[in-house]
Amino acid sequence: MKRILIFVFLCLLITKSVAQNHLLSDSVRISLITCSPGEEIYARYGHSAMRVCDPSKGVDLVFNFGVFNFNTDNFVFKFIKGETDYVLAVYDFNTFLPEYRERNSTVWEQVLNLSVAEKKELVRLLFENNQPENRVYRYNFIYDNCATRPRDKVLESLDGKVIYKTAPLYKTFREWVGEYIGYDTWMKFGIDIVFGAESDKQASRNASMFLPVELMEQMQDAVVMEDNGLQKKLVKNDRILVESVSVGKPEHNLQIKPITVALSLFVLSLVLTLAGIRKRRHFRWFDSLLFFVSGAAGCIVFYLMFFSLHPMVRENLNLLWLSPLNLIAAVVVWIKPIRDQFSYYMLLFGLSLLTVFVLFPLQVQGFNIAFLPLIGTLLIRTGTWLYLNQKHCPVFVKIKKYKRSTKQNFY
Repeated sequence: MKRILIFVFLCLLITKSVAQNHLLSDSVRISLITCSPGEEIYARYGHSAMRVCDPSKGVDLVFNFGVFNFNTDNFVFKFIKGETDYVLAVYDFNTFLPEYRERNSTVWEQVLNLSVAEKKELVRLLFENNQPENRVYRYNFIYDNCATRPRDKVLESLDGKVIYKTAPLYKTFREWVGEYIGYDTWMKFGIDIVFGAESDKQASRNASMFLPVELMEQMQDAVVMEDNGLQKKLVKNDRILVESVSVGKPEHNLQIKPITVALSLFVLSLVLTLAGIRKRRHFRWFDSLLFFVSGAAGCIVFYLMFFSLHPMVRENLNLLWLSPLNLIAAVVVWIKPIRDQFSYYMLLFGLSLLTVFVLFPLQVQGFNIAFLPLIGTLLIRTGTWLYLNQKHCPVFVKIKKYKRSTKQNFY
C-alpha cells in the first residue's frame, strides 16, 4: 500500500509540474500505446494507454487509465458487483515499458496524425481528465475501460469525423471474450456460466474496440474526414517498442477439461442410478453434493443477474438448471418426514431441466458444451428421486387416484 501511495504522489508531482509550466510545445507527439495480452487473468485482454512525448522539453509521459488497487476494502466483492473504481495515472513513460517486457508482451506505438490545434485539445482533455475530481472512474469491462477512454479522448479532439477502413469482425461479446481466453477452458466455462443472453448480442464495430488490439487495428487504417472536406490518415506512423519472444505453445494435452469432468460425472450418475433402482436405494451423499454445488453456483448467477452492475450477466438462462433452491434440496434429501412434500419442487426442477434441453438447440443463449452432461446428470438424479419416492410422493399418489377413479367411472 505504501508503494502505491508513493507512486500516486510522484504521478501528481510530474503532472502538476507539466501542467503549471506549460512545458509542451507545438511539436509534441501523441501516440496510442497497445500492449498484447499477458498470462495473468487481469491481463488476458491486453492494455491501452496514451503517450505524450515532447523531446524538446524533456517530457515523455504515459496516461494510463488501467490502474487499480488490489488492497481496496472488499475488492473482490466490489469487482463481482461491478463497483470497481479505476484511476488515471500519469507518470514517466520509461517506467511503463519494463512491466510489459517482463511479462513478454508486445508493445506497439501508433503516432497520431494531429494538427497543432488537435494536439493542444487532446493534451487539454487528458490533463483535464487527470484532475482530482476526474481521474477516478467506475470501470466497466465492456463500455468504459482502458481502451475506450483513450479512443474517446482522441475522437473528441479531432476537427472532423473518423472513417474506419478495416472491415469489422462481426462477433458476439461472448465470442470476443472467449477468443482472448485461449486454452483456459475452465475460465471459458466460468464465463459461460455467469454471462447471460445480453452477451450473445452482436458487438458493433465501435463496441468491439473495448479490446485494445481491436482498437489498434481499427485505428491503423482509419482516416479523418476534416470539416474542409479533406482527408488524412489518423495514424501517421507506427512501430514496435517491445517485441515479445516466442516461447512456443504450451502443452495442454494432459489438462483436465470441464467436458471431461462433466462426462465423468454423468457416467457416475448413470452407474449409481442403475444400481439404486435395482436395489431400491437412494445415494443421498451423491445427490446432496450434486444439489449443493449446483445450488451454490446458482446463488452466484442469481446475485450477478439481479444485483451486479456488469451488463453481460443479465437475463441468464443458466438459472433454469443452476437453481439456488438446490441448496435446500441438498439438505432435504436427508430429512425423511418432509422429503415427500418436497417432490413438488423436484418435479418442477425436472421440468426446468427439460426446458433447457429445448432451448439449447434454439441458441436463445450461448451454452458451454460441458453444460449438457451436467444438466443430464441433474435430470437423471431428479428423475430417479421421483421414481424411488413415487409410492409416497403426493404428486404421483394424486395421479394414481385420478387414474383409478377415471377407470371406475368408465366401467
